[in-house]
Amino acid sequence: MDNNHKSQYIMSKEKKVIRFETHGPADTGMPAMELDHADFQSALPEQHLHVYFDYEESGLNAGVWTTTDMQEAFGPYTGDEFMVVLEGKVAMMDADGNATHVKPGESFLIRNAIPVSWKQEGFLRKFYITYENPNASKPDIASADGGVIVLNADDLQAGSKKMDITAPFVIKGEQPVQHDSIAFTNDTENLFVGMWDSTAFESELLPFPCHEFVHLLEGEITITEADGTVNVFTAGDTFMVPSGTVCSWKTTGYVKKYYCMVNA
Repeated sequence: MDNNHKSQYIMSKEKKVIRFETHGPADTGMPAMELDHADFQSALPEQHLHVYFDYEESGLNAGVWTTTDMQEAFGPYTGDEFMVVLEGKVAMMDADGNATHVKPGESFLIRNAIPVSWKQEGFLRKFYITYENPNASKPDIASADGGVIVLNADDLQAGSKKMDITAPFVIKGEQPVQHDSIAFTNDTENLFVGMWDSTAFESELLPFPCHEFVHLLEGEITITEADGTVNVFTAGDTFMVPSGTVCSWKTTGYVKKYYCMVNA
């Protein structure tokens, strides 16, 4: 996608908390994408996109995307991508025709450069964050084995470990009990996907040290920004905190989230 065409999909790059909406912002919606036949082994689908965050110099963007029936050309996947499937189901096909299936309501990730083809039967809507380091060479990966991971909260909970520190938060008052379970680390070791939980806590107002994309599984989180803007997120919400956003976090009870953290 060229930069001039890309601009119509994108919200500004302010260091502000971003709430993801299933149909994009009310004032812009989700423009139709211009597609290339070379990218598909099927007829062209209809696809729509709104990019909520774009950090082109670091190869990072996040937004909401839809597609109709299609199958992409087989080849290396572009970037490490973490997704929340809102509607529809998808099959990620490897070179032998084996499929990893993802159902509505599930979250999954795809490793950068694995050889796969996205096969779509019916409509799909997703939130996503994708990252491809523009300063790193694309790895040569021969197999898709282990490169598509569907998150399972029960499995991650069973493997979670109590955290010794509360980073990236500086806690005000009583220290919470927090657990973390990492499901995936990318090849350049600056993107992490996993599940985190915490008892009630309140943090200091500080610049957030990384880009974090969050899908909240349980509880409620209030994020207050330096200008006084208050954002309240409840279970089922998806949001992003760009690196450098000055904010504080507060919960009044237990919270659990899937996350994708990127240091870029």
